[in-house]
Amino acid sequence: MFQLFLGVLLLIFGIFLKVTKDPGFAKSKKFSWMFIAIGILSIIGKLVIIYQTGKL
Repeated sequence: MFQLFLGVLLLIFGIFLKVTKDPGFAKSKKFSWMFIAIGILSIIGKLVIIYQTGKL
């Protein structure tokens, strides 16, 4: 469950970086797609693992 939470957190942070207009995050905006991709892959991976172990 913790991995799902972290995946969602990374996904939300990536979306936040993509849409923010704050100048403090200007240098980090190029990493937004990386955070979104890692978040999605982490969520999908954990759901696959949960499904294969029969806990879903």
